[in-house]
Amino acid sequence: MTSESPKDLSTHDAEQDDRNQGILIYVNGELVPRDKASVSVYDSGFMLGDGMWEGLRLYDGVWAFFDEHMDRLFGSCKAVSLDIGLDRDGIHQALSETAQANGMVSDVHCRLMVTRGVKDKPFQHPKLSRSGPTIVIIMEHSKPASGLQGQGIRLATVPQVRGLPMSQDAKYNSHSKLNCVIACLQAEQAGADEGLMLDPHGFVNTTNACNFFIVKKGEVWTSTGDYCMNGVTRQKVIDVCRAHQIPVFERNFSLFDAYAADEAFLTGTFGAQTPVAEIDGKRIGRDMSIATGPVTQRIQDLYKTLIINHVAQIRHQ
Repeated sequence: MTSESPKDLSTHDAEQDDRNQGILIYVNGELVPRDKASVSVYDSGFMLGDGMWEGLRLYDGVWAFFDEHMDRLFGSCKAVSLDIGLDRDGIHQALSETAQANGMVSDVHCRLMVTRGVKDKPFQHPKLSRSGPTIVIIMEHSKPASGLQGQGIRLATVPQVRGLPMSQDAKYNSHSKLNCVIACLQAEQAGADEGLMLDPHGFVNTTNACNFFIVKKGEVWTSTGDYCMNGVTRQKVIDVCRAHQIPVFERNFSLFDAYAADEAFLTGTFGAQTPVAEIDGKRIGRDMSIATGPVTQRIQDLYKTLIINHVAQIRHQ
């Protein structure tokens, strides 16, 4: 059983911000107060999980790595024959209008959701969604919980695994997240903050919410990417490592390697890089007083610089 920490935190815990109670939410072209925003019970996303979504982050008025997020969104929707009804410029305009209406410039997290739309009857066939897609944009003032960096995340290896591509390809950022929800519940029942999921062959893959990395003797390892969401932040971490001569490998590795790691961290759009303190009750690294190791700290610093340069480049285009 994992040891108790001062406060249970997940990678999606944010600082309380009362402004979020009065936000306007984009629903099919209209900006609606939070307490009035809704979709039909016949919506394919609500009824079947038939939809795709993206999490984006706003830095100084710039949606970070917008093109990469749109590559994934449009690629996923094309693969499942879901016509978004907007091009990339249209989505960017919708995001900008929503941010402006809410007076949002920085420290903002967005969930952009696209479903196949309202169905004529409560059945499965996609052809029953005849009225066009449903598009919802939720933006919140959102900073990661302050305790995460010092405390780190506790992981528990869970029975729920990442599936094979021919069952439901994990590269889809789909509304069908039950696999991850089950993993999250299993981790919670084990006394951990998040679930560490294995791939179908027993290799370490990802958590229920984020991509997973370890550091061993100065090398950075992550999974092959064959059975996990290929996160935008995951790829940016790989890129900055390669650009700054930090050895980085996408490879198969086991729990043996994870337990023996010098450092471990998670990546995601919201939290960027979050240190892992322990896995299955085993403390990661030798220094028990800190959660963020030196390689993780360097990657965090490089990623922050990458964001600053990216925002400056977009603003001056």
